Amino acid sequence: MATKNPKDEGPGDEQEPKVTDKRKVDPETGEVREPAGESAPEADLDVPDGEEVLSDEDLAILDSAERDLVAEYRDRAARAEAELKNFRTRVERDRAANREVVIAEVLRNLLPAIDDFDRAEAHGDLVEGSPLAIVAAKLRGGFEKYGLKKIGEKGEPFDPKLHEAIVQVYSKDVTVNTVADVIEPGYALGERLLRPAKVAVSVPEP
Repeated sequence: MATKNPKDEGPGDEQEPKVTDKRKVDPETGEVREPAGESAPEADLDVPDGEEVLSDEDLAILDSAERDLVAEYRDRAARAEAELKNFRTRVERDRAANREVVIAEVLRNLLPAIDDFDRAEAHGDLVEGSPLAIVAAKLRGGFEKYGLKKIGEKGEPFDPKLHEAIVQVYSKDVTVNTVADVIEPGYALGERLLRPAKVAVSVPEP
C-alpha cells in the first residue's frame, strides 16, 4: 500500500484552522459562559468522594464531648492534687506524733535521775556552782526545752487525772479534796502525761 506524502497534498487537502470562541457572552443566547477549565467550587473539592460532610449538629455534639472530656480530666487532676495534699498532711502529722512518742519515752526513762537531783537538792547536796549542781541545771534545762513540766503542788485541788492519792487525811480546813503534800512530783510533756504526781490528799470531814 502506498504511503501518502504530505508534499503531494494539494490545496484542497489542507485542514481548516481551529478557532476558539473566547467570548464570555454567548452571542446567540445572551447567557454568560463559564470560563473553560474553571475548577469546581471549593466546597466540592474539600470533600473526598464517598465521605460524608458533618452537619452543624454533629459538630456541636463533638465540641460538647470534647469540653466534657477536658472538664473530667481537670476534675481528676484537682482530686489527685487534693489527695496528695491530704497524704502529705497525714505524713507530717504522723511524723510529729511519732517524734513526740519517742521523746516522751526517753524523758520517762530519765525521770528517776531528776528525782535523785530533787532529793539531793532537798538535802542540801546541790551546792551552787558545784559540778553536780551544774549537771542538774543542764539536765533540767534540756528537759524544759522539750516542754517537760512538773505536776503536783501543795494546796492545789486534787485531780485524779493528774494526781495519784497515796494517803487521805480528813481536814476541817478544806471543802474539796486538796493536795496536802507531794510525795513524788509528776511530769507531763505537752498534753501527754508521763507520770502522775503521788500526793497526800486532805478531804473534808464527813
